[in-house]
Amino acid sequence: MEEIERKYKDAENNVEELERRGCTVVHVRRPKTNLVNKQNQTFKSSLTHASIDTYMNAEISYIYRSCTDEMEVQETKRLKHYNNKQKILLVGEGDFSFSLSLARAFGSATNLIATSLDSQAELERNYKNGKANVEELERLGCNVVFGVNVHSMTTKHNLGCSATYDRVIFNFPHAGFDYGREHEIKTIMRHQELVRGFMKSARLLVKDEDKGGEIHVVHKTEYPFSEWKLKTLGEKEGLELVSEIEFCLNHYPGYSNKRGSRGYNDSSFPVGKSSTFIFKKQFFY
Repeated sequence: MEEIERKYKDAENNVEELERRGCTVVHVRRPKTNLVNKQNQTFKSSLTHASIDTYMNAEISYIYRSCTDEMEVQETKRLKHYNNKQKILLVGEGDFSFSLSLARAFGSATNLIATSLDSQAELERNYKNGKANVEELERLGCNVVFGVNVHSMTTKHNLGCSATYDRVIFNFPHAGFDYGREHEIKTIMRHQELVRGFMKSARLLVKDEDKGGEIHVVHKTEYPFSEWKLKTLGEKEGLELVSEIEFCLNHYPGYSNKRGSRGYNDSSFPVGKSSTFIFKKQFFY
């Protein structure tokens, strides 16, 4: 052990961390140089001490990474319907506080891709906590993508290929038109167009039903929002509504829902009675 600590940079710290995590560390003596293959006397090794040192140092680092990675994979961290083993795409993020709520619960955001229609400059201009939220997400390993239109997500190469995600989430979709006129047919149809376009695009990105892929839409359930008819919209896009679960804002610490339009971007709105509508791909479509 003393030889390892003396000769290999960071080895002592790595070994201590491995043992703290329950890994058994076996100390092996340095092999001799000019090794001879006893089964084939014509093969001789000319390894130098330096090359062996490099090899052993690399092996210690590799074992450390492998052991810690395995420990992390074994632990599942959850927040409501979501966990750190799911590959999750979030769209229509206002100030990215929902994504950050998940990331903090997981202790990491490497399984998250969080997107917004806004550019980075628009985010920083419209939301007082937007920049700080994104910076924390990125420190936690999140891939943050700006300028994502939910109707054309499949054209964004950095969102990945088809059937990629375990979950695709759109919280409180809103077309951003005619506040105060939510009961008018024209406004309802605009919202429906937004949601149908999202569903069509998300269907291509989410995993198939037999692999557990789900599309989640969080939406108000009282009139006039009930007139959006999400179940019917999903059916038209080859999606089956498999569950509707009451949504509670306080289940997601730090999440602040945003209006996101017409000078009221950073303002929240009453959630009231809302649900998470959970859709899966229809097998025959």
